[in-house]
Amino acid sequence: MTVHLYTGSLDLVKKSGVGQAVLHQKAMLESARVRVTQDWSEKADAVHINTVLPDSVLAALRAKARGEKVVYYGHSTMQDFRNSFVGSNLLAPLFRRWICFCYGLGDVVLTPTPYSQSLLESYRLKKPVYALSNGVDTRFFSPSAARRRAFRRRYGLTAQDKVVVSVGHYMERKGILDFIRLAGALPDVQFFWFGYTDPALVPGHVRAAMAQAPQNLRFPGFVDQAALRDAYCGADAFLFCSQEETEGIVVLEALACGVPVLLRDIPVYEGWLKNGCQVYKAADLPGFEAALRGMLAGDLPDLTGEGRKVALERSLPNMGLRLCRLYQTGFAG
Repeated sequence: MTVHLYTGSLDLVKKSGVGQAVLHQKAMLESARVRVTQDWSEKADAVHINTVLPDSVLAALRAKARGEKVVYYGHSTMQDFRNSFVGSNLLAPLFRRWICFCYGLGDVVLTPTPYSQSLLESYRLKKPVYALSNGVDTRFFSPSAARRRAFRRRYGLTAQDKVVVSVGHYMERKGILDFIRLAGALPDVQFFWFGYTDPALVPGHVRAAMAQAPQNLRFPGFVDQAALRDAYCGADAFLFCSQEETEGIVVLEALACGVPVLLRDIPVYEGWLKNGCQVYKAADLPGFEAALRGMLAGDLPDLTGEGRKVALERSLPNMGLRLCRLYQTGFAG
């Protein structure tokens, strides 16, 4: 079997979760012994499309004209478009119409979780929608005392310093405002937010909050995967205050690295991440602060072993096998 992994818009999304998902798909397919190409001169059994930019629409139409099946990945929903970039709330209804048009070009639509599957099905798409995790490279992302030391040396931290890490764009939807407030509430803890967004796309109130962030909060910007792995391993907690996700690849990466994880209690985690079992969850700022204090003080049970099991279940080889089974199901008609 040959799969064309369309990468026409990859440069625009390579620093996002979508960009990482494309790399994961390549690894999944190769682990399942599926031939992967990015060359239109080669005939493929299926074309994978991951973005909803205009060039991807043209790619889907081209694939259909060649008699190739189209697998459209539903990474985006109207819900996770809100509270993101400047003007996103105003444009959200139009965005929903656009993604429905794009996803409708697929023979099947894949989306990371049963939650995002339920959202897309509520849009009344005419194509079947299946849930398949983005997966995580559990060989690359794994616990390491050496990487923990390397991270702390890089940022001038001692072995005794308490460190909390988060990852994402500078979006209100990603929970950056609560992260800033929590840094202010715990001045003896070092906070790091990894990721970057062009300031022109960041709403003014978010930029203002970042400018006034306390001194114990650092914004190192975008870092490569190796540096991010060191940050996970070097942290005492991974705090993800995101208000809406279709899965959260960074959550899987943190779990794979064996760092204690604290999440906002939102529907996307229901059924696979349980409070007090693999992660801790909180619904509001006081809940985050209380849980974080308990985790950092060692007053709450260590859940990292069970958390890594979740990541291992979603390893790229496992997801590659599931993807091949979905081909058989989705293309049967």
